[in-house]
Amino acid sequence: MSRDRLLTVLIMLTTLAMLASLYLVLVWVPTEKTMGVIQRVFYFHVPSAWVAFLAFAVAAVAALLFLARRQEHWDRVEVASLELGIVFSTVALITGSIWARPIWNTWWTWDPRLTTTLVMWIYYVASLLLRQMVDSPERSARFGAVLAIVGFVNVPLVFLTIRLWRTIHPVLFTTEGFGLAPEMLLTLLISLGTFTLLYFCLLTARVRLESLQARLAQLRDQYLSE
Repeated sequence: MSRDRLLTVLIMLTTLAMLASLYLVLVWVPTEKTMGVIQRVFYFHVPSAWVAFLAFAVAAVAALLFLARRQEHWDRVEVASLELGIVFSTVALITGSIWARPIWNTWWTWDPRLTTTLVMWIYYVASLLLRQMVDSPERSARFGAVLAIVGFVNVPLVFLTIRLWRTIHPVLFTTEGFGLAPEMLLTLLISLGTFTLLYFCLLTARVRLESLQARLAQLRDQYLSE
C-alpha cells in the first residue's frame, strides 16, 4: 500500500472512530454519580496521556534505528513522533487541570504524577529546541536521537508515580480490574483506539510532509547547481 493510500485509509478510519467516540462520550455513556458531567473529560484525558507515552516510545525506537542504520527516514519519524507526543501531553495536562478544578478545588497541585508529567513535557520541548541549535544536520540528528532515547527513561516513571508514591491522582489500572461500569469501560477503550488512530494518522502525514520538503530542497539544490 502506497503512503498516500495508507494516509487516506487512516483519515477515513480516524474520522469514523472520532464520530463514534464523540457520540459515546457526549450522549451514550452514563454520567458519573459523584463527579457529574465533568467526569466526561476522563475520556479525553486518559487517551491523550496514553498516546503521549506511545509517541515518546515510538520516538525512542526510531532514534535507536537511526543511530544503527543512519537512515534519514527514522530521524523524520523520531522528530514527528516527539512533536505529537508534546501535543498530546499538552492536551493531557490541560484536560487534567480542567478535571481537577471542580474535583480537587485547584487547577494545579504538585502531585507526583502531575509534576513528573510536567518535567517530561519540559524535557521534550527543550530537546527539540536544543537540536535546532546544532548547525550540522547530521550532528543535529545524532544529538536529537540521543536526547530522545535518554528522555524516554522518564516515561515509565511518570506511569509508575501513582504506585510508587502517595498521590491524590486516581489509579485506573489495578490488580482488581478497571473499576469502571461496562459502558464506561467500553467508551474508554473506544476513545483509546480513536486517539491511537489519530496519532498514527498525524504521524504518517507529518513524516510524508518532511519527506516532501526534503525532496523539494534536493531539487532546489540541483537546480541552483546547474
